[in-house]
Amino acid sequence: MLNRRTMLIAALATAGPATRALADSGMSRISAYAFSFPALSGDDIRLAAFTGRPLMVVNTASQCGYTPQYAGLQELWNEFRERGLTIIGVPSNDFGGQEPGGASEISETAHHQYGVTFPIAAKAVVVGPKAHPFYKWAAEARPKEVPRWNFHKYLIGRDGYIAEVFPSAVEPTDTRIKTAVARALADS
Repeated sequence: MLNRRTMLIAALATAGPATRALADSGMSRISAYAFSFPALSGDDIRLAAFTGRPLMVVNTASQCGYTPQYAGLQELWNEFRERGLTIIGVPSNDFGGQEPGGASEISETAHHQYGVTFPIAAKAVVVGPKAHPFYKWAAEARPKEVPRWNFHKYLIGRDGYIAEVFPSAVEPTDTRIKTAVARALADS
């Protein structure tokens, strides 16, 4: 009879290279580094490329009252990227239909209006049964802290697991976020 770990490793073996690497290492819990997002530019944003580094994954929208948080996310990125933080924006139309456009409209808002230089994923679903696998994983890990609106922030620690969760109303430059990021960067 197969045990749970063996079944998980077998399931992961049919997945992509990042998840196979986790299975090969003998890890029984999947970390954020197992996931990837299609990039707005067409390539993939493979979280495995950031293994051992903190990540902030934020669902974004171009027509939201919180859209100016792109500027704060860029400021956070500028302050902490040299120390190892990566920010990934994940555009979503899940809340209020506030991301109705395609890649060019999203790029116009993020890159041209707000000067974003951190990675931006292609539009994705972040809640419900059709949610991107990363967001399903996060919802399972933190069921009471799922996105309820745009600009919900997951801070992933160096270990690949959720370290902190910040709701939409918490600005990226808030002391609570900067303190959590500094703590995640200091953890070894």
